[in-house]
Amino acid sequence: MTKGDRIKHLREKMGLSQVSLADKINVSKQTLYKYENDIITNIPSDKVELIAEVTGSSPAYIMGWEDSSIPSYSNVHPIGTQSLPVLGSVACGEPIFMAEEKEFYVDSTTNVHADFVLIAKGDSMTGARINDGDIVFIRQQPEVENGEIAVVAIDDEATLKRFYKYSDDLIVLRAENPDYKDMVYTPEDHKDVRVLGKAVAFQSDVR
Repeated sequence: MTKGDRIKHLREKMGLSQVSLADKINVSKQTLYKYENDIITNIPSDKVELIAEVTGSSPAYIMGWEDSSIPSYSNVHPIGTQSLPVLGSVACGEPIFMAEEKEFYVDSTTNVHADFVLIAKGDSMTGARINDGDIVFIRQQPEVENGEIAVVAIDDEATLKRFYKYSDDLIVLRAENPDYKDMVYTPEDHKDVRVLGKAVAFQSDVR
């Protein structure tokens, strides 16, 4: 295909008349006719760019430098996906039993670095925009930094809270809702309290 053939092909593909495309690129119908029939071959670069913009193509395609009429972008990459197991529900309120329901999986992009997901129950973390029914992505790890949101097991139950550990080994689990009091554990209670992982992302419905 010649340069003119490409312009005509793109125009017809967009359902544009010669008059319509000529108006959009600020030339006369006669000039566009000469472009499409290769009477004028030295088309000004600004007109080539306008034709590409109007037709959703690229200047390189019009000039014959590439075969595809779809512009290529170096910063566009394929999105990878992964399936993560659902390990039950986690309390956003009082701790609840966390059943391992590994027959259920949730798909996410691979840029979410998590090992499993939990379903939030309750309203104690609404200040962190985590609502009842949201899917919370957890990276499994035994420790978190103070102030990070963690899944914490208390005996056989689990809760989602901001985690704090102080120099006197006092552990405080703090909600993101003023209606809930801090959950405080002394060193004597530590054997029953352990971090299961850090919340790294969540998935919520539009409300």
